[in-house]
Amino acid sequence: MKKFNLFKEIIVVAKSDFLQAVNSAKIFAISHDGKIVFEPFAPNLISIYEGSVPPISPLSTNLSRPISEMLGKNYRIVEDDDRLLIKASAAWQNIIGFNRLRALYDDTTGDGIAEFSDKVLEQMGWHATEFNIQYRDIVELFERECDGVLICIEQEEPYQFSGLGFIFDLEHAREIALEYCTRVIKDKIANDEDFSTLSDDEEEAAEFFKAI
Repeated sequence: MKKFNLFKEIIVVAKSDFLQAVNSAKIFAISHDGKIVFEPFAPNLISIYEGSVPPISPLSTNLSRPISEMLGKNYRIVEDDDRLLIKASAAWQNIIGFNRLRALYDDTTGDGIAEFSDKVLEQMGWHATEFNIQYRDIVELFERECDGVLICIEQEEPYQFSGLGFIFDLEHAREIALEYCTRVIKDKIANDEDFSTLSDDEEEAAEFFKAI
């Protein structure tokens, strides 16, 4: 997976596309890779902005508005000829709200990852916890081996991290999660004294993964 750290990334948008969207008065989104899209949004959209830019009131004494102010105070916009360069880290809380329901997993709280939005993976994750396999263990596998995006804010001093994970090929993610959990559970049943005798829940989980 590619880590898309909003503290470091600059989103590049075509100025003409942006102004067309603004002048349309419609709700639009800016994707993490700089595309402008309109509602209805695709379920795999990863956005850094969603909304509409209200027209200037005819009663206003200033009928012009710089592009740098059109998305609000949490976005820094610099004009570069026919491009707009956008920094969006200050809008992180908004970005979580835009994307949380579309992400596979949410790592934006101090509580860690609690579930997967994909029902198949969630069933695996729920059963795997019986053998002390945490959601974080499975996610680290995804982040090493899957094609996707981890959109996040991360800084080192003081260390801060918050992120949302998106996987482009769910079937692949399901396959490697299943293989990983099955292998780990079989090894624990064979070699870990804590699992020499299985509880009802552990036995159900092992049967789910066909590990016994």
